[in-house]
Amino acid sequence: MVTEKPPVVVIAGPTASGKSALALALAERSGGVIINADSAQIYRDLPILSAAPSADDLRRAEHRLYGIRDGAVPCSAADWAALATAEIDKLHVEGRLPILVGGTGLYLRTLLEGIAPVPEIEPDVRAQVRSASVSENLAALTPLDPVAAATLNPGDTTRIARALEVVKSTGRTLSEWQQYKEGGIADGVAVSPLLLLPPRPWLTDRCDRRFSDMVRSGAIDEVRTLLKRGLDPQLPVMRAIGVPELSALCDGSLTEEQAIAAGQLATRRYAKRQYTWFANQPPPDWPRFSDPLDGDAVERALALLLMSE
Repeated sequence: MVTEKPPVVVIAGPTASGKSALALALAERSGGVIINADSAQIYRDLPILSAAPSADDLRRAEHRLYGIRDGAVPCSAADWAALATAEIDKLHVEGRLPILVGGTGLYLRTLLEGIAPVPEIEPDVRAQVRSASVSENLAALTPLDPVAAATLNPGDTTRIARALEVVKSTGRTLSEWQQYKEGGIADGVAVSPLLLLPPRPWLTDRCDRRFSDMVRSGAIDEVRTLLKRGLDPQLPVMRAIGVPELSALCDGSLTEEQAIAAGQLATRRYAKRQYTWFANQPPPDWPRFSDPLDGDAVERALALLLMSE
C-alpha cells in the first residue's frame, strides 16, 4: 500500500529577502506553523539584531524554535535538526503544515540530508585547535586535508577549525565522513520548497535600511547587555551579524556612524554568501523566485507554494 508522504514547506534565501513575510502569509492561508531555520534567531539574546518575529507576527501565526536557547549554549546544525525534526513530527501528528523558514543552508541541508557520523572530537585536540589562530590552523590543515584547505575561505575560523579537529582526531577528513550521512528526513516527507533570490540591488537596499532600523530600535542596548555577560567571543551569538560591529561602538573603537556602516557592510557580505549558496547548492529542481517580494509578487510566490503542497 502506498502512503502519501506528509508535507513540509521550505522557504529559504538570503537575509532581508522577504522570507518571513511570505511565511506569515502562507501560515495564515494554510493554518500552518512557522519553524525557525535561522542560526541567529534560535538565540533569545538578539531579538532585534536577528530580526526575530514581532508581537504582531506571533499573533498572526504560531512560531516555533525562535529564541529558545541561551547564547552561552551554542546550537549546532545537528542540534537544530533534532529540534526541528521533533517539531515537524508533532505537527504532522496534529495534521498541521510545518513551514520551515530561514537562511542557514547548513541547518536545512542537515535536516533533509542527514549528518556525517563524526565521532566525538578528542578534548585535547579541540582545545589545541581552538586556541590557535585561523592562519595557524589553515597551515596545519593543508598537509592533512589539502582539498579543504584549498576550498575553504582563509578567514573562516569555524570551518577551518572543524576540518582540522576532525582529521586530527579521527584520521579521516570531514569530506570522507560526509559520504556516509545519516538521519535526514527528506525521504520521508514531501518537500515543497521555494528559494527567494530577488535582484541584488533591491536586496542590498533592504539590508542597509534594515540594519539602520535595528540600531534605531535598540540594537545597541541589546549588544551592550550581551557584552556584560562576558561570554566567549567565539560563541555563535557573539559572532552574529552586527554584534562585532556594535561591540566596537560600545568600547569606543567606532563611532555610531562607522558602526552602522560596518554593520551594513557585514550584512551585505553575508547576504551575498547566502545568495550564492542558495543559487547553487540546493537541488536544481527547487523553484527559484527572483522577483522582489512586493506588490502582487507575494501572491505569485504564495501561489507557487500552495500549488506544490
